[in-house]
Amino acid sequence: MALTACSSSGSKSSGSSSSGNVTLKLLAPDYGTPGGPDSSQKYWQGIVDDFHKANPTITVQVQIVAWTNWDQVATQLQNKQYPDILLGDAPQELAASNLLYPLTDVMSASTISNLIPVFAKQEETDGVAYGAPFTTSSRALFYNKKLFAAAKIASPPKTWADIQTDAAKIKALGNGTIGYGLPLGPEEAQAEAYLWMLGNGGGYVDSSGKYDINSANNIETFNFLTSMVKAGDTEPSPATVNRTKDIWAGFADGTVGMAGGSGALIPSITKAGKLTKDDYGVVTMPGKTGPLTQALAVHDDITAFKSGGHAAQIKQFLDFAYADKYQIQFDNEYSLLPATTSASQSLSASDPVAAGFLATVPNAVVYPTNSNWDTLKSKIQQTIGTAAQGTDPSKVLGALQTFATANN
Repeated sequence: MALTACSSSGSKSSGSSSSGNVTLKLLAPDYGTPGGPDSSQKYWQGIVDDFHKANPTITVQVQIVAWTNWDQVATQLQNKQYPDILLGDAPQELAASNLLYPLTDVMSASTISNLIPVFAKQEETDGVAYGAPFTTSSRALFYNKKLFAAAKIASPPKTWADIQTDAAKIKALGNGTIGYGLPLGPEEAQAEAYLWMLGNGGGYVDSSGKYDINSANNIETFNFLTSMVKAGDTEPSPATVNRTKDIWAGFADGTVGMAGGSGALIPSITKAGKLTKDDYGVVTMPGKTGPLTQALAVHDDITAFKSGGHAAQIKQFLDFAYADKYQIQFDNEYSLLPATTSASQSLSASDPVAAGFLATVPNAVVYPTNSNWDTLKSKIQQTIGTAAQGTDPSKVLGALQTFATANN
């Protein structure tokens, strides 16, 4: 279904007929390979087919967009071409524009109460939730045990100094090995940067929730990263390096010694066939003086648009789609984590790797909920990497701080 086929703002009768039939339009990213056997089109179509059998008067049309083309979705929304249901970013900006249903209008109380609290809380604007987490992940440090053994490194790092020392030893092995993969390119720089900020008591906001990007702690963090880059402990140009294509692929090939990652890295390792499950380890991300006491956890969100006027039908579909079997199916397919308590408990009991990541979730740190976070995130992805490869960190972070407060 072409992007231009989505319902437009104000077309409340769109998708309805005199017989009472309703068509909902679902827009979601592809977590697999577009057009491939693991495409998310297959996952959602399976749910839609099951749902239609139980609810024959409701049809759900599925549109899947590759993450690399996700800017098309922003254009679509700017043109007031709204789906009924969107899986994507946090809801704050859309909610501020009065585009979304409150979650209580489109999801039953029993489903809402089953959402993992740390993520559910992040969906709120002025105490009202306008979205729901659908899939989640938690971050940790992956390290290559074979490279560690070759470099005579006895144990995984616990501090920044350990990472730098270990990275230098791995680089010294030659053959193009990279000690630590630092993906500060446009794919997900905001997460990599946040992992390092957290290790020095920093972050994007202060304790009151106000942006504090150019704090002294954050500047110190990027000065340290700059020293690692200059020493050759990472790839030479982290601002142009992306997580999946570059660093995760390199780790899977055995040429990157350490990398931040989630469970979604594991399928890449398996597919590459260079490392067995005994050839790599996963530990808590190191901080300046010790391992992080709180992991970084992220999530992608379901939101429902008011323009179509189909709250009742959306509620029927979302309650159906959040069943444990579909949550677990998605997370097994893409090595991510569930967004519901019941599915998390079930997955933890059957998958020890997932259980390790899930154990960090209740106490996790999440992204800010400021209304302009999505806009700021895009700016961070494009610029923050330069603070680690030669541009004065105070200037880069200062410019981001100015942008954040001017557009809040």
